[in-house]
Amino acid sequence: MPELPEVQTIVNDLLEGGVRGAVITRAEVLWPRTVSGLTSEQFCRGIAGKVAVAVRRRGKFIVFDLAPQGHLLVHLRMSGRLIVASPREARSPYDRLVLRFGADREVRLHDTRKFGRCYLVEDTKGILDRLGPEPLDPDFSVPLLAERLRSRRRRLKPLLLDQSFLAGLGNIYVDEALWEAKLHPCRVSATLTCKEIRALHKAIVKVLEKGIRNSGTSLGRGKANFRSLGEKAGTNQAHLEVFRRTSEPCRRCRCPIERIVVGQRGTHICPQCQAL
Repeated sequence: MPELPEVQTIVNDLLEGGVRGAVITRAEVLWPRTVSGLTSEQFCRGIAGKVAVAVRRRGKFIVFDLAPQGHLLVHLRMSGRLIVASPREARSPYDRLVLRFGADREVRLHDTRKFGRCYLVEDTKGILDRLGPEPLDPDFSVPLLAERLRSRRRRLKPLLLDQSFLAGLGNIYVDEALWEAKLHPCRVSATLTCKEIRALHKAIVKVLEKGIRNSGTSLGRGKANFRSLGEKAGTNQAHLEVFRRTSEPCRRCRCPIERIVVGQRGTHICPQCQAL
């Protein structure tokens, strides 16, 4: 599933591609369940003629702010991708929704597993207000993280994956941040010291910013692996410290990386650097 750096990369590419300010002249829903809360006809009728005045990210959602009113929220889930193409280009059998911008450009939601969802809403609060703080916002401070950690007694890995606790983190960047902070994923959140909380805050910001600089993490060539617009792969996979590096030496202490299971999620750690 695309995480914060991958979604931000897609948003950056959409902005560079000139989607902001363009008119959505028409829409086609090719898999009805892709649209949540509306019928295909209601969605197409509701979005036609709207202007995408802004494109932004909130957590793992791509948000199109529309004029004269409304918002389109896109969640790519496990295997969704956005593809920009000419209307003359052949469509894939995995294209689930198509937005026509102007006369000569389409944004297609390509989704092999059909888990991606689109929401056309008047107000984003019902969906986006469920999310926790944005970890790259200036308001995400050490005191804020400390308050949220100490008010819960949960293991760090499942807690950091909880989108209501902190928005945008997934399996890759939680593993990377915990390695960076030298914290075991099974540590209970309320037991962290002030020093450890500062280290975790710094690590979360560091691994996310690195992921964005490297245009996200693409772990393979499979259809479910991350690609941005134009099938552009990320390069962050070459800079991962623990994720999917099982049995390889830790770059800090040379101890072999181990794969364990925490909260039913495959988890990668250095057993020496991240001793419980």
